[in-house]
Amino acid sequence: MGDRKAVWGSNTDGTAVVADDVYLEPHVDALKYRYHKFKELKKSIEEHEGGLMKFSEGFKKFGTVKTSRGVTHREWAPGAKEMFITGDFNDWNRTSHPLRKDDFGVWFIEIPNKRDGSPAIPHASKIKLVVVSEGGMHLERIPAWTPFAVQNPETYLYDGVFWDPPTEWKYSWKKGVPTHMKKPKSLRIYECHVGMGSNDPKVGTYAEFAENVLPQIKHLGYNALQIMAIQEHAYYASFGYHVTNFFAVSSRSGTPEDVKMLIDRAHEMGIYVLMDIVHSHASSNSMDGLNSFDGTDHQYFHGGEQGYHTGWDSRCFNYGHWEVLRFLLSNIRWYMDEYHFDGFRYDGVTSMLYKHHGIGMCFTGNYNEYFGLHVDMDACIYMMLANEVIHKGYPESGLTIAEDVSGMPTLCRPVEEGGIGFDARLGMAIPDKWIEILKKLSDEQWDMFDIVHTLTNRRWQENTIVYAESHDQAMVGDKTIAFWLMDKEMYSNMSTSQYPTPIIERGIALHKMIRLLTYSLGGEGYLSFMGNEFGHPEWIDFPREGNGFSYHHARRRWDLAHNEDLRYKFLFRFDAKMHKMASETPFCYPQAHQYVVTQTNEDMVIAFEKGNRLLFVFNFHTSNSYTGYRFGTWWGGKYKIALDSDALEFDGQGRVHHDVVHQTHEEWFNKRPYWLELYVPARTCQVYHCFEPDQKTIDRDGIDLQAERREREADDAALEEITRKFQRAGRS
Repeated sequence: MGDRKAVWGSNTDGTAVVADDVYLEPHVDALKYRYHKFKELKKSIEEHEGGLMKFSEGFKKFGTVKTSRGVTHREWAPGAKEMFITGDFNDWNRTSHPLRKDDFGVWFIEIPNKRDGSPAIPHASKIKLVVVSEGGMHLERIPAWTPFAVQNPETYLYDGVFWDPPTEWKYSWKKGVPTHMKKPKSLRIYECHVGMGSNDPKVGTYAEFAENVLPQIKHLGYNALQIMAIQEHAYYASFGYHVTNFFAVSSRSGTPEDVKMLIDRAHEMGIYVLMDIVHSHASSNSMDGLNSFDGTDHQYFHGGEQGYHTGWDSRCFNYGHWEVLRFLLSNIRWYMDEYHFDGFRYDGVTSMLYKHHGIGMCFTGNYNEYFGLHVDMDACIYMMLANEVIHKGYPESGLTIAEDVSGMPTLCRPVEEGGIGFDARLGMAIPDKWIEILKKLSDEQWDMFDIVHTLTNRRWQENTIVYAESHDQAMVGDKTIAFWLMDKEMYSNMSTSQYPTPIIERGIALHKMIRLLTYSLGGEGYLSFMGNEFGHPEWIDFPREGNGFSYHHARRRWDLAHNEDLRYKFLFRFDAKMHKMASETPFCYPQAHQYVVTQTNEDMVIAFEKGNRLLFVFNFHTSNSYTGYRFGTWWGGKYKIALDSDALEFDGQGRVHHDVVHQTHEEWFNKRPYWLELYVPARTCQVYHCFEPDQKTIDRDGIDLQAERREREADDAALEEITRKFQRAGRS
């Protein structure tokens, strides 16, 4: 085994990934071909464009660009017969400013400054292109590279906006705040939608989110923010996934300067910022977006059926086009350089990976599903290039997460090993499993083995971001976990002035257990959608004709979490305590120690070791509490409680004594060299920390308690410094 790993691992032809996965050996030719095509394309870009990083700065010359003499505009539209630029600057004259076309289908115009020296196109001017197709149709188009777009209240269509604010209006990045945050060792991601971030039934703003929500995220202990719906999308109810203008931030919530302020404020708090980026498809809206931009169906997208996603009613990119690569790679750089986003969550990766876009597929894990002619090789190479740009261009901060339901092997392995290069994938099977259990099974039917298998069934050496529920599970037609557990009783029986009903008591207990079990056993990073941490009721539904254009379900009821008379506060506290424990005694990070000690359907108990000497214990039994329940453990020494879902502060019954120190016995049990006996109440979970390991454990594992203490103190000091800076700014 060692020789095999050494031989494969030293390969430089894209097959080093085989070292950790013997099942890849029959697909070596596919791996070699993919890596060869990546190297070939990268070399071509270097020869013709001056390198990948320069190639990905297309925004410096495409679109409307200010120069010392005026402005230039470049637009790729190979199928167009003529093109004109029009807007406020020329009183919307549709033919006065024609562009000329080069041999590569790129149109160009230079518009000089006015004679008095004033700008050719003033800041905030609305502009559009008039594209004349080969068939003679005159099409109004928003420039593909527009940095901002706003809706016309009369036509409801969007206009491009030339964004070049004067110095006094530009956002001034704060001194001492990093341009990009370093990648956290342990990712705790708070997924959010700014428009939904308001407590009131309306579209929330970037400024309101920075003022009202960011402090809550910091208080809870999340160290990363994942922002959805940043790219402009004409249809609000698409949740931001039907992008119309890729370089423009959504104008519903504010201006580009407001977005910069939000990200700067997050960085000031020590929060890493991920952008939920959509490069898998684009809106089929041709009036506001890229669809049929030059009058053809095959400019940015595949022509015919391959270019249309029937499940999403959207267009699928042709990643084999040179200018599509420039457009998408530059889109990454734009958000990292202009807005200081730190990394990306890539949406819809399954659709990108395969020519069938995953439609109608039920992936079984058979490797033939992942290699062959049905794979979109151009898309794979684009993602390899994108990961190269992000990781090589921003080595300390750049991080990428793939939303892939197929389980594609090598997706999250480094490009130089032959992988596609993502840092992690989303554990998408896990929330589906929880919803399936809550929908179909009684509590007595829960299968501990099935739950553990689902949580631990992930690819070796490929990191997983785990979550119990994201925005997907709460969309209209489904419900949050809290609502599945407690349903209509959340409207009437959440008051702390009365004893909880059996449904509320069960719901609060299981909500805590489900989230901690998912967090601790399911992956190498954790994610939660905003509001779900405190058991947000009901579902998500954006304003649309079917609901009378109501914002009632397109907001977050923060007042519930902060109402001392309601039980939501207990779930909010528990979430904060989980992250505090994860910060003090880490357990959810790449390569963390993990071993399932016991799982039993008879007792409905799950126990496992995880991370920095933590023993997690879960008792899902509806009524049986166990005294003196024996658990094996790898670490000998003294244990104390680190987290208890049954604590009174979390609306528990307080049955576990927190001042008790548990001493291990040196004897093999559960295939572990030590054991200890614990009291395990029904429907609760506890985490025990081996805070004082015995000498044998210290010697065997090379534990340096002083180094641990120094690292903990350094982390605490860094957190305190960030907090002080924030408080000095008067924003805490």
